[in-house]
Amino acid sequence: MRLLIVEDDELLLKNLEFLLGSEREIELLGGFTTGEAALSFLKQNNAPDLILLDLELPGMHGIEFIKKAKSILPDVEILVHTIYGDKKNVFSAIKAGASGYILKGATPRELIEAINEQFNGGVPMSPKIARAVIKEFQGLKEEDEFILTAKEISILKYIEEGYTYKEIGQMCNISPNTVHTYVKKIYQKLHAKGRKEAIIKARRKGII
Repeated sequence: MRLLIVEDDELLLKNLEFLLGSEREIELLGGFTTGEAALSFLKQNNAPDLILLDLELPGMHGIEFIKKAKSILPDVEILVHTIYGDKKNVFSAIKAGASGYILKGATPRELIEAINEQFNGGVPMSPKIARAVIKEFQGLKEEDEFILTAKEISILKYIEEGYTYKEIGQMCNISPNTVHTYVKKIYQKLHAKGRKEAIIKARRKGII
């Protein structure tokens, strides 16, 4: 699989290049921090099979990039990788031509599996995104109070895995007190009285 990455966070881009470039099934064609640079590459070089794309880019927005990339390469697969899980961005990206939508905060293995799934004809989506799409087709209103930020989702996943506040703080480079503040906010958003109830509600809502 020939892969192209478009991500404006240079540190994250380097991490993604290292992670994905070491996968045997993936031939990494390059990484770019702007949509303009990536489009220039598409016009002049070997076509990628799949593009991993952030939406919030300097200059050209990711949605516009999708439209232009699909006009150049109609068959290219585009997997959105972003912190934005709101309805407007999700449906704009899908309408523009994206076939997958993964929220940042997914584990490296989840991201690799999503890339392989889409390359093999699937439509990978974070649980929260898939649920939002289903609700839209069912005509149901999305419950905003159940939406957690990418950071909150990441912390809740660590809690689910049994890590202590101290361990989570070390992994997230924040203090245990800050972790406690995040957890309180998560419980409030989920209307949960404790860890077990928060995890159950988050699973039911497709958040984790």
